[in-house]
Amino acid sequence: MMSNGLDYKLKKPDKSIADYVESFWYLENLSDCDKKAIALPDGRIDLFLSKSTSEPFGISLLGIGTKPIQAIIPRRSLIFAISFKILATEFILSSSVAELLDKGKDLPNDFWNLNVNDLNDFELFCNKVSHKIKKLLPKEIDSRKQKLSQLIYASKGELTVHELSEKVFWSSRQINRYFNQQFGLSLKEYCNILRFRASLEHIAKGKLFPELDFADQNHFIKQIKKFSGVVPKELFKHKNDRFILLSTFPQK
Repeated sequence: MMSNGLDYKLKKPDKSIADYVESFWYLENLSDCDKKAIALPDGRIDLFLSKSTSEPFGISLLGIGTKPIQAIIPRRSLIFAISFKILATEFILSSSVAELLDKGKDLPNDFWNLNVNDLNDFELFCNKVSHKIKKLLPKEIDSRKQKLSQLIYASKGELTVHELSEKVFWSSRQINRYFNQQFGLSLKEYCNILRFRASLEHIAKGKLFPELDFADQNHFIKQIKKFSGVVPKELFKHKNDRFILLSTFPQK
């Protein structure tokens, strides 16, 4: 998709790694101007490969976001990314991302044997990374964590903590301890982010009233403002020129 000088494309992973990877995508600023945007929370953990005319090649990991962040997309810049689901942190990356809540960190420039030449071909990048992730797939996985993750994404965050706890036979207290230690936030807060993200698809179509399981219109407005900084009407008005949520961009 081309919009305002930005080229964007998303590719879904194959089924074998779909519990760990939400998508692969690239974003390129083809213009000679930096682009200002507001990045919105979407519940993903992103690994970026990037370069621009002003910045050298680098690899970074971005944790879960809980608030809108002012972002600059440099002129003549290119980003290839892997958007991970929550299971990937423990079972693929072997690391907690709790300390990366609302921030990121640089990784070695040869992480996973990746390098600047991988930015030359998006399809080859997706294949290379998919192969690496398949080699890292765990032989065994905690079935409670796997089912919890599947239910969270399938319901787009609409199931309550109590409902999720009952379905996976894992106490709410233990789940929240796991979430806080592994991701830096509670399960309820993470589900709220996913529900916010799902609501954006409706707001983009001009549906400014709750389509999901919000208590009422006031609660809906408060949640949208909490994660975007503005009310639904303002978000709809500027959806194409100020706010960026890559996972809801229309596809080519």
